[in-house]
Amino acid sequence: MSARYDHIDFTPPESVQREARLGLEWRRTYGRGGTAVGVARAVQLSSGRTVSPQTARRMFAFFARHQKDLDAPAAQDWHPKYPSAGVIAWLLWGGDPGYRWAATLIDKMWVADGEQ
Repeated sequence: MSARYDHIDFTPPESVQREARLGLEWRRTYGRGGTAVGVARAVQLSSGRTVSPQTARRMFAFFARHQKDLDAPAAQDWHPKYPSAGVIAWLLWGGDPGYRWAATLIDKMWVADGEQ
C-alpha cells in the first residue's frame, strides 16, 4: 500500500462486518445472491480483515452499479420473495454501511492523492 494512505484505516467497521455476515447467512438460507467474488468479499469483510485501496475502489464501484437493484419489488421487505438476490449481494459487500464506508475511503484517498 502506498505510504500516502498510511493515515487511512482500511479495517471494516463493525457495522460493515455485521452486514457481510448477514449476507452470508441469507445466501445460505435462501440459496441465492452474489457471486464467488461477492462471497469472498463478505468473508474478508465479516472477519474484519483490512481491504486494499484497490478493493475499496472496487467496493465503491460495485455499490454504484448495483444500487438500482434495491428498487426491484423483491428488494422490498413486504414482497413474498424478499430478500432478493440483489439485496443479498448488497449485504455481501457490506450493505449500506459498506457503501458509506467505501465512499469515505474514496474521499480520503482522493485527498491524499491530491497532496502529492
